[in-house]
Amino acid sequence: MNALMHRTLIFAAGVLLAGTAFGLDLGSLTNADASAGLKKALDQGIDQAVTRLGVIGGFLDNPRVKIPLPPALAKAEKVMRMLGQGDKADQLITSMNRAAEAAVPESKVLLKQALKKMTVADAKQILTGGDDAATQYFKRVTATPLQAKFKPIVTRATEKVKLAQQYNQIADKGVELGLLKSDDASIESYVTQKTLDGLYLMMADEEHAIRKDPLGQASSLLKKVFGAVR
Repeated sequence: MNALMHRTLIFAAGVLLAGTAFGLDLGSLTNADASAGLKKALDQGIDQAVTRLGVIGGFLDNPRVKIPLPPALAKAEKVMRMLGQGDKADQLITSMNRAAEAAVPESKVLLKQALKKMTVADAKQILTGGDDAATQYFKRVTATPLQAKFKPIVTRATEKVKLAQQYNQIADKGVELGLLKSDDASIESYVTQKTLDGLYLMMADEEHAIRKDPLGQASSLLKKVFGAVR
């Protein structure tokens, strides 16, 4: 397949994602072509989401995905700050977000495997689905394996900075005060889930960008994958 055909497929996927732009619909391309174009666009979305989050500050410096202390521990955090121990709370929050930033890059392989396994039927459902249909597809097929993938990474990251011990000390106080169930006092589970939430949120952003501006997204993808088309 030549570069022009690649360009056509990717642009078509963007147009289809945008809905009725230019009066086109799924019937304007074969199902296989539409699926191929969609996969190319989503492949870029995966790269962008992982790149944005899997770096220092990817979580910590982004208010939309920054991982705070669990809501049930908010009172304990306030007490710490009132006692002049706010730096400990800040260190804990920073460590939690660093653990998430370390885990996200490991998601790319599983996400791209899920993309390769996407069937023509899956692609058609995504193209005609809601604004986050692709993100929901990835969530459905990757959430469980990603949890298993992230948790040991989060555990190793938290152990390096003694995060688990710090969290447990605060969590124990939360349990004593009836603010937290003992079964929920696990930093690994909490950070793992928040990492997944942040990843899927960024993927939804990328999907929204494709739907909102299919031509712009297609052009960007062409430059990245195939080089500038002259």
